[in-house]
Amino acid sequence: MANVTSILANKTGTLTTNQMTVIQCHLADKFYKSGEPIQDPVYSKLLTEAISINSSYASKTLHPKIEGEKMTQIGNKIDCALLGYVLSLGQSYQKIRYQNPEDSFLKVYPFNSIRKYMGTVIKNAETGGYRVFVKGGAEIVLSCCKWFVGPDNTIQQFENFERKTILEDVIERMASHGLRVICIAYKDYVPKKIEHFKNGIEFSVDIDWDDERSVLEHLTCLAIIGIQNTVHPDVPEAIFKCQKAGITIRMVTGDNIYTAKAIATSCGILKPGEDDIILDGKEYNKRIRDENGEFSQIKMDELLPKLCVVARAQPSDKYFLAKGIIDSTISFNREVLAVTSNGTNDAPALKKADVGFAMGIAGSEVAKEASDIILTDDNFSSIVKTIMWSRNIYDSIAKFLQFQLTVNIVAVVVVFVGACVIQDTPLKAVQMLWINLIMDTFASLAFTTEPPTEDILKRKSYDRTSPLISKMMLRNIVGHAIYQLIILIILIFAGDKIFDIRSHPASQHFTIVFNTFVMMTLFNELNARKIHCERNIFEGLFSNPHFYWIWIFTFVFQILIVQFGGEWFSTSPLQWHHWLACLGFGVGTLLWGQIVNCIPLDNLPDNIAVGSGNDVEHEDLLDLGAEDSFDEKHSRNMLWNRGEIKLRTQLRVVQAFQSFGIPSKATVSVVNKADAKKIA
Repeated sequence: MANVTSILANKTGTLTTNQMTVIQCHLADKFYKSGEPIQDPVYSKLLTEAISINSSYASKTLHPKIEGEKMTQIGNKIDCALLGYVLSLGQSYQKIRYQNPEDSFLKVYPFNSIRKYMGTVIKNAETGGYRVFVKGGAEIVLSCCKWFVGPDNTIQQFENFERKTILEDVIERMASHGLRVICIAYKDYVPKKIEHFKNGIEFSVDIDWDDERSVLEHLTCLAIIGIQNTVHPDVPEAIFKCQKAGITIRMVTGDNIYTAKAIATSCGILKPGEDDIILDGKEYNKRIRDENGEFSQIKMDELLPKLCVVARAQPSDKYFLAKGIIDSTISFNREVLAVTSNGTNDAPALKKADVGFAMGIAGSEVAKEASDIILTDDNFSSIVKTIMWSRNIYDSIAKFLQFQLTVNIVAVVVVFVGACVIQDTPLKAVQMLWINLIMDTFASLAFTTEPPTEDILKRKSYDRTSPLISKMMLRNIVGHAIYQLIILIILIFAGDKIFDIRSHPASQHFTIVFNTFVMMTLFNELNARKIHCERNIFEGLFSNPHFYWIWIFTFVFQILIVQFGGEWFSTSPLQWHHWLACLGFGVGTLLWGQIVNCIPLDNLPDNIAVGSGNDVEHEDLLDLGAEDSFDEKHSRNMLWNRGEIKLRTQLRVVQAFQSFGIPSKATVSVVNKADAKKIA
């Protein structure tokens, strides 16, 4: 998530609140507000039956226990909204269901994401025939209708201009206000002996209920209903933060194109005045397929830069969009994709994505199993928090490595030089253990407890192949190591003369060397808090009490070691002017850091960075031996060496996260999976 560059978001339950309410109903050429009684009792009764029977019987809408609260919705949210509308009309859907139990249904055509409608066939006691109830996407069901309930509650045959009028004046009007538009239709089959039924009636002779197409044609349009699913109040700001962080947000929804456009505009995905592309499923498939009907990555690449919304999408549309983004060749670096979903049919897209998000409340179990992260609050703003924390974890490891490698370089060189030149080590074993404690345990706790800030979203994501140790970090490591080595080497060879003191293993001379090294290390810990060339290294310092308390504790314990460690730590007490000198060299690290930041990175070669990522997919690495294009021996050696170093270092960071109570799963994921697989 720290490196995500693109997010495919579903609308319902992620961008919207998933609390649906019927706002409008169009029946017999009239608009009715929610709760407003329908004038004709015959069609009012027919509408409530159509809603109550032709919906999942597991879906329920319950009146609030406390006045002023929202209704409790259990099950499918669209069904719940429609059932709530029945209650607002003063009818009881429970009573209708009791009179028409599920085991009395003759045939059920369940909803799925391909047909986008559902139908139920029941026995009609009034006529001795059958009645089919259908509901689904407005323009889809409307295309199956031959009749409609017209003015004065008459059944009229659809003419082209009337169908166009309903599409433009009713469906598009509702959708333009961000409403999800549902069409409710019905069809009667009656015995042939009944002759007074004329319009909208089919005779019940040799009906093949398995022939879905013939059963669900020549329907009578009963009502067009607009359902409101409001955008979550936190979503527009969350999307703005993602866009500011260099992340492209695209919405994929099953709603019609007008509803999708209204929701996307209110969320900030579509911006007025910009040439963003919004397509419905049919047009989208035309644009991404070649003349043979096969998916074309070239055509997808032409579409991606401006594509923001896909409406009336099927699961395959979402999968191919995810595949197209991941395999895109538009930019030099491969996109890192996150996909959000709550539906079972989106499992392939969730698996294809680099990071899959499933909804914890509204999500299906299949979606949860296929995902990497589950959002327990079904809120898109939680994804922004995930990005913040993921980037923060990535940065914390980078800060820790920047600090630790500087200490390692200086310590190794000092011990080596001392052993080779003066036949003695300036840093004793117990002193090295203390330094190791500072640079490992204390430093990892200090850096990994840094809380994320909004500023972390003001920069773009790291590239997928960007090195773990960047050129900027390497410049800081080498720059500070040079400063510390110069100071320590001068003190080793001339410190006794500079301070006019004797030189022996437990003398003030080597104590000054040890103390100066620790002081420079402590103050460089403040420098290491910033890895993006920030000038103000104290910014946010006091927002992390763990950091400054660890720093103060280390400083105080260093004083005790120097002044009272004696034989145990091979130290000799220092005088006040010795302490001032050691502190001066330590503070000089802060001033030197400002000079190091002035060194331009453009002058450094591009291949100087360490630990660059491997752009080969982890699935492909399983068959690496079969690829002739790879130098197998070189690849194995490279992966082994780099992976061993990174794993050793990062496992210590993971232990620090665990000791502080942060789940290890979040940090283990930072380890390069390709390296881990190759090492295994």
